[in-house]
Amino acid sequence: MKMAKLGLLFDQKEAQKRWSSNQNVFEVFLFEVMDHLRIPYEKIGFEDLSKSYDVVISVLCGERPENGEKLLDYVSSGGMLISYGGLECIKDALCFSSRQIGQIGYAFLSDVLSQKMPPLRYLAADSWSAGDNSWTIVQQGTISSTNKDTEVPSAFALQKITYGNGSIQRWSVRVPETIVGLQQGTKPVTEDGIPAPDGTANLDEGLLKADDGFELDWELDRSVTETGMPYFPHPYADLWKEAIIEHLFSCAAEKGLTVPFLDYWPADIKHMAMISHDSDLNVDESALITLDTLKRENVQSTWCMIAPGYSPYIYENIKSDGHEIAMHYNALDQDDGVWSKEAFSEQLKWVQNIAGSNQIVSNKNHYTLFEGWGELFGWCENHGIQVDQTRGPSKKGNVGFLFGTCHPYFPAAWADKKNRSYNVLEIGFLTQDLNHHALSDSSIIEPFLDGVKKVNGVAHFLFHQYHLYNQPKVREAITQLIRTAKEQGFTFWTSSQINQWERDRRKVSIKGLLGEIEVDSKVKREDFAVLVPLPESTMEESDDEIVNRFGFRCRKVRSLSNIV
Repeated sequence: MKMAKLGLLFDQKEAQKRWSSNQNVFEVFLFEVMDHLRIPYEKIGFEDLSKSYDVVISVLCGERPENGEKLLDYVSSGGMLISYGGLECIKDALCFSSRQIGQIGYAFLSDVLSQKMPPLRYLAADSWSAGDNSWTIVQQGTISSTNKDTEVPSAFALQKITYGNGSIQRWSVRVPETIVGLQQGTKPVTEDGIPAPDGTANLDEGLLKADDGFELDWELDRSVTETGMPYFPHPYADLWKEAIIEHLFSCAAEKGLTVPFLDYWPADIKHMAMISHDSDLNVDESALITLDTLKRENVQSTWCMIAPGYSPYIYENIKSDGHEIAMHYNALDQDDGVWSKEAFSEQLKWVQNIAGSNQIVSNKNHYTLFEGWGELFGWCENHGIQVDQTRGPSKKGNVGFLFGTCHPYFPAAWADKKNRSYNVLEIGFLTQDLNHHALSDSSIIEPFLDGVKKVNGVAHFLFHQYHLYNQPKVREAITQLIRTAKEQGFTFWTSSQINQWERDRRKVSIKGLLGEIEVDSKVKREDFAVLVPLPESTMEESDDEIVNRFGFRCRKVRSLSNIV
């Protein structure tokens, strides 16, 4: 079994054309998906298609006919071409036509994937209808305007077109754009969001927040727990990543090849969890009881500090117990806060002063306040803040996978910055202050942990120190969460630890199927695990650990490092 040679085709001229017209090219987020997994690939142009790539993914492709000819030549000679919408330059040559469908809906993929998936919400689609042609076409999955399987499908989700000696695998859903839209919204935050019809999430309270830009449906996308707590149960963005990576692995397997990748977490860690706190009200006693609770459960957490802060001795206790001190940027008008880079800078200086350190790497905005698209991430970049945690629910009725993800990721900028990735790791949270009298109860712990485990993300829970102090039931909930998570194999890290791990693993390049990797010399760890998807027929005994990822049995190999 050999490693597939994978090319990601990106039409730079088409991208520049769109950016010059202030059009987003969120297709570029596919690079982030691949980079997160450290999947070996080469970024290529049309002139590179002759270099014997086993599989080519069309990230962005313009409509120029000459490019279509090169694509069809590649496929005809035995190549495998994957695309998420697009491919307008070969549509007419293949005798297909565009099909008018709604841009928002759900994909049913039970006959596409081996993994069991709920109907996956999408935010952008581009479907084709087959005309009179001689190609062999296999059409799988369906897309529909609702997530009810009684609805008449709008189109097929995936079309597999045999052309010459090769194959074109075209998804009707524009997956990278859907992922960005779910995680970051589809437009800048400039107005209140639509409130929940049942009154559990009043997003129209006159404060601009991260959740004002969420893209889920109150009726179709929420569930309730056995105690009646509403929540969003599905990390749709992460599940789309699962879907397209399983499909990629399947395409490679069809050619007798495999695609190795780096496991999301260190070799000895099964699942990841995180607790953060916001120091609102700054009562010393609340800090002390929080420290005592965490010490008893042997967990380190991230403390997001807001002015005026605690007494000085509290910070020494926080640091000596191994916790992280972070920033809690306050732009709330009633606190005389201001949404500006100057206010952000001044508040960071205050946190650095009270912490006695310039090494503040994490931030979460007070009230999850958020304006525009990427201003906050730009401020973080300019001031050395490497992690943001602002993207989470602010209300009882919108807890859970509100932004479709529990993965750490580097957000995409708007078109005016050519959709580059901000050098800020986003680690959103799922809920806050379980058992608080006005928020969700602890019945959501199990479904949230289950959702995180399905996609190997971060189970990030927020608890305010004051509520741990003032409401005993909240204190009971954090203890219940920690013990339940540990029983299920979760390890608790701070935001800073997750950030360092993610940045270290981004410096790893996979070079072979036996765990061979190259690692930047600045990385001081060796606990990486390379996973190698195995053919379905492979059942032989092995000393290596076998794990299931992306619908495949994978050989887990401790990395063999080559420092560069």
